[in-house]
Amino acid sequence: MGRLVEIHGLKKTFRHMGKELEVLRGIDLELDEGEVAAIVGPSGAGKSTLLHILGTLDLPSSGTVKIAGVDITKLSSGELADLRNERVGFVFQFHHLLPEFNALENVMMPGMIGGRPRKELEQKATKLLEEVGLAHRLSHRPGELSGGEQQRVALARALLMSPKLLLADEPTGNLDSGTSKSIHDLFFDINRRHGTTVVIVTHNPELAQSMPRVVTLKDGKLHSDERRSRPSGA
Repeated sequence: MGRLVEIHGLKKTFRHMGKELEVLRGIDLELDEGEVAAIVGPSGAGKSTLLHILGTLDLPSSGTVKIAGVDITKLSSGELADLRNERVGFVFQFHHLLPEFNALENVMMPGMIGGRPRKELEQKATKLLEEVGLAHRLSHRPGELSGGEQQRVALARALLMSPKLLLADEPTGNLDSGTSKSIHDLFFDINRRHGTTVVIVTHNPELAQSMPRVVTLKDGKLHSDERRSRPSGA
């Protein structure tokens, strides 16, 4: 396995009310292909900012970020969009499903935007929904699904383009404990099935403790980086 993500000297500063707010203050972090990691820390530590930069939704103020050897700071907006669509999948606390489309169509959406053949997309989206336990919900719209089912659709959508990197920002924040556990297990299952590198920002201590690597941010800096053996069955 090689390095999938290489971050060196990462800083991010925002301007707020005429003042500069330094959110990330020199982060060095590497992630291997197929790795599973949690990013934790108090509110305001910079966790979501780091995740957004990893996903090319934002760019650093300074430092380098390489994904699969490509320095994202040197890409044009169009090249960033292509990399984001082809190599990175996102799952957010709020699933952002389109209410007028059913589960199958929501999962197909990234490929439709990319101009992929519809038949090919239908087959892959169906298979992914089966993987996340929603084979019986293909024609249901988001309003007809539970919160956990909606998050499973969002997870399947994130996997449609076979991304190397799957990023999740508080993916179980709005779910009850039982549903949260099933979503946790799905991330590990996806990692096993697809070899996808998974990075999850979470405040959920149970989820964090189940992860083989826990990166803790504090005051915009890397506070600790703990690796442990993956729990049996995970």
